[in-house]
Amino acid sequence: MRLATADDIPAVEGMILARSDWLERRGLPSWRDNAAEVARQAENADSDMWVLAEEGGGQIIGCTTIQEHTPPWGWTEEELSEPAHYLYTSVTDPAYREKKPGTTMALWAVDRAAQEGKAWVRRGCHYPELVTYNARQGFALLHEVQRTHTKVYLMGRRAERITDLDERFRAL
Repeated sequence: MRLATADDIPAVEGMILARSDWLERRGLPSWRDNAAEVARQAENADSDMWVLAEEGGGQIIGCTTIQEHTPPWGWTEEELSEPAHYLYTSVTDPAYREKKPGTTMALWAVDRAAQEGKAWVRRGCHYPELVTYNARQGFALLHEVQRTHTKVYLMGRRAERITDLDERFRAL
């Protein structure tokens, strides 16, 4: 995992479009309409986007964005007062699907949050299928919030060190 740069934009967009093709073939909503916008997060001056790349800086396998602050809506005041990272726009190349790069990125975020003294890693998603997927990574559904046109499922997992993280990266 490394911070994304503006040079990564084309590869990130290509990876997102590959995931979009995979989703659409299964009749699922895709990232296609937002692929370029999400990829441009790679040049964020605040360095929020991280990429999972093959060793030596090769092909980008996935990306995720980590913010230092949880969005204020849907969480209690007590939750918002706890130090946390907020994880969003996690996308992986479907060619690596069997090796579970999304799980590796999520666990890396959990480990990184623990190393930085955060109590939680939080994330939101829009689809019940993603709730199930994120639950397999140890995230619990904490709140369901109706936004203007969509329901958002807010999830969290306590930050902790992940002892087998290096093995998971090597397996990719």
